[in-house]
Amino acid sequence: MTFDVKYAAAGALLALSALSAACGSETSAATPAVRPEPLTIAAAAVESRPIDRYLSVTGSLAADEQAEVSAETAGRVVATPVERGSRVAEGTLLVRVSDTETSAQLTEAEANAGQIEARLGLSAGQPFEAARVPDVMSAKASLEWAEAEFSRIGSLLEQKVVSQSEYDQRRTQVEAARQQYQAALNGAEQSYRSLQAARARIALARKAAADTSIRAPFSGLVAERLVSVGDYVTRGARVATVVRIDPMRVELTVPEQSVALVQPGQHVTMTVDAYRGEPFTATVRFVSPSVRADQRALTVEAVAPNPDGRLKPGLFVSASIQQPSTAPALLVPATAVETVAGTSRVYVVKDGRVEERIVTLGVGVGQKVEIASGLAAGDLVATEPRGRLLDGAPVRVQ
Repeated sequence: MTFDVKYAAAGALLALSALSAACGSETSAATPAVRPEPLTIAAAAVESRPIDRYLSVTGSLAADEQAEVSAETAGRVVATPVERGSRVAEGTLLVRVSDTETSAQLTEAEANAGQIEARLGLSAGQPFEAARVPDVMSAKASLEWAEAEFSRIGSLLEQKVVSQSEYDQRRTQVEAARQQYQAALNGAEQSYRSLQAARARIALARKAAADTSIRAPFSGLVAERLVSVGDYVTRGARVATVVRIDPMRVELTVPEQSVALVQPGQHVTMTVDAYRGEPFTATVRFVSPSVRADQRALTVEAVAPNPDGRLKPGLFVSASIQQPSTAPALLVPATAVETVAGTSRVYVVKDGRVEERIVTLGVGVGQKVEIASGLAAGDLVATEPRGRLLDGAPVRVQ
């Protein structure tokens, strides 16, 4: 009896399941499929226009000029009127060395030159003429007298008034006077050469005296003063370092693959860690003609104005070198790009639906971003796709 009841219950359940499935099939067949409503979106056309492009590089700052000022004469330091950090103009006195010895040498050289000038009968600024030298003039007068006497004796000899021996004696006197005159001329020339040497020694002595005052070679700042009063310096010893930091030199390193993108005159924008977020400007002045083999990079030098002295030699800089205008870029709003796991995509609106496009990004330009590949000028893209759109979804442009 129990066995019959179990089978009867199971049969009833099966009948109910079949009836339910049949009813469900009839209901599904009777209900038509529902099409999704188009999603209202904002869209923008792909813009094509030229943009400013920049090459990002790094480098460091250096003084425009730096001189290790050295002593040109030996002596005891007697004055140091500048300190480290002093701003100096060209020719400003940095260090003074005792001039006792050099002054004495100058006086001696001037005295020697004056002695020779007196012997030659020269005054200041008067040109040298050997015929006007006193000794030469005296010798010439003696020669002329001897020649006159010889001429007179010659006449008397024809008249048989004087003897032949006296005539020969006068002729010998003429030759002697002529030799004395020539010797006087040669002596005058030698004295003049000695005068030139004496004047050269005066010039050297004056330079040595001037070299006791060590001066700034150009306008700038005293970076170091290496001597103090009482120190003894030798010729060639460093006494100070002077730098010019307005303008500053910006030494940049450009990768080998970008060497063709840099040329003199290009604009440079740079920043330094000391003034975060504050831009400084420079201009490319020099491009090295060769690539450094150890770095596979090119050295580029730019010049940056630094009137207030805020930029310091040695600071590290991050710079952008503006590139020449090229072909127009394709730009879309930055919000139109959806990036997931390193893959960037946009959604192009076409025939009432969106089409997913994988794109390659370029540089950012304000609120827009460059699309290097994947789009064409004039394409219409959804501007807010994030998490809302799928490939092929129907849309309505707002």
